[in-house]
Amino acid sequence: MAPTQSHAETRLETQQLGPLQLRMLLLCALAQIFDGYDISSISMAVPALIRSWGLPGPAFANTFVMSSVGIMIGALASGPIGDRVGRKPVLIASLVVLAVSSLACTQVTSVADLVMLRLITGIGIGMLLPATVALSSDYLPERLRAGGIMIVFTGAPLGGFAGGMLVSRLLPIYGWTSIFWIGGILPLALIPAALLWLPESPRFLLIKGRLNESGARLMRQLGIALDTPRHHVDVASGNPVAGLFRDGLAATTILIWIMFFCNLLSMYLIGYWMPTVLSLSGLTPADAVFASALRDAGPLASVFAIAPLAIKFGAPNVLRVTLFLGIIFIALVGLAALPWLALLAVIFLVGCCTVGSQTGLNGMTGALYPARVRNTGMAWALGIGRLGAIFGPWLGGVLLTMGLPPREIFLVACVTAAIATLAVVGLGVVNRRRGATLALEEA
Repeated sequence: MAPTQSHAETRLETQQLGPLQLRMLLLCALAQIFDGYDISSISMAVPALIRSWGLPGPAFANTFVMSSVGIMIGALASGPIGDRVGRKPVLIASLVVLAVSSLACTQVTSVADLVMLRLITGIGIGMLLPATVALSSDYLPERLRAGGIMIVFTGAPLGGFAGGMLVSRLLPIYGWTSIFWIGGILPLALIPAALLWLPESPRFLLIKGRLNESGARLMRQLGIALDTPRHHVDVASGNPVAGLFRDGLAATTILIWIMFFCNLLSMYLIGYWMPTVLSLSGLTPADAVFASALRDAGPLASVFAIAPLAIKFGAPNVLRVTLFLGIIFIALVGLAALPWLALLAVIFLVGCCTVGSQTGLNGMTGALYPARVRNTGMAWALGIGRLGAIFGPWLGGVLLTMGLPPREIFLVACVTAAIATLAVVGLGVVNRRRGATLALEEA
C-alpha cells in the first residue's frame, strides 16, 4: 500500500502561485535565458571565425563537441552536488562559471584555447539546467508542474533567439568578440539578484534540517509546520541514481534516456551547424546567424500551445505529434532549394517542433518522476541526452569533411527524431500501465 502523503508534501504539492513562487520562476527563467544565449554563442561565432582566422568549417567541430561534453559533465554532477549542498549554490556557481569562461573567450587566439574554454562553459551550462528544473518543480503545484517547467525552459530558446537578433546587428560592427562579451556580462549581472532573492529548495532545507531564521520564514510562507519530521518530506534514500530504476520506474527511465539522447542529437546537430551550413551555402555570417536564430524563436510560440495541450490531452500524445512534424520540416531544410522567406519560415517550424518538443520533454520528465528522485532524474536525463548532443555535432563535422552537401547533414536528424517519437509513444504506454498499477496498490 502506498504511504500516506505528509503535511509538508501535501502543502508543496498543492501550493498556490504567489509573489514567492513567481519571483523564483522569474529568476530561473532569466538564468535559462542567459544559459540559452551561451549555448548558442559558439555557433553564432564560428561563421565569423572561419573568415577571421582563415580556417575551414570542420576545424571548429571540436568546439561544438567539447561544449556538449562539458554540458554532460555539468548535468551529471549537478544532481549529486545539489543533493549535498543545495540547488541555489549550484545555480549560482553555474552563473559564475558561465560569466568567467565567456569573458575569457574574448581573448582566445587559437581553436585549441577556444575548445578548452567551451568545455568549461559547457560545465556551467550543464550545472544550471537541472538546478532550475529542481527549484521550479519545488515551487510549482502538481497540477501546474509540467506546463510551468515548459514555460521556464522557454528561457533557453528565448536567449538563443534574442541573442541571434542582437548578434546579427553587432557582428558586422564589433566582430566576433562581442558575442562572448555579452555571454559573460549577462550571467554576471544576475548573480547579485540570485544571491539576494532566489529561495532554496524547501525539500532540501527540511531534509537537511537547515532551518535558520530565513528558512523558518520560508516554511511559514509555504504554510509548512516547523516541526515537520525530516522523513516526512519526499526525498530519496540510498543511491539516488538507483532510485531511478526502483518502484516501477525502470522502463520510464530507459525510455526517457533514449528520448533525450535522440532529440538532443537532432537539436545540437542542427543548432550548432546551422549558421555554418547556411554560410557555406552562400549567406553572409550575419544573415546566417539571423536565419538560424529563427529556430530558437519557434519554441517561444509552440510552448504556449504545447503546455496547455499537454495538460488537456497528455504530454506524450502531444509530443509525439510535434516530433513527427519536426521530421518533415528538417527534411525540407535538407533537401529543398527554398527561397529566402520560405527558408526562414521552415527554420522557424523546425524550432517549433524540435526545440519546442524538447522543452515539452523537460516538463514531462519533471512531472513523471516523484519528488524524491526528480532532481537526479532530470540531471541524468540531461546528462545521458548530452551523449547525443556530443555525437551530433561530431557527426556533422565528419559528414562535411567527407564532402556531403552541407544541408544534407541535417537528414541524420530525421532518423533520430523518428526514434525519439517512438520513445514518447512507449512512454505513454508504460506510464498508463504504471498508473493503473499504483491505483490498484492504493485501493
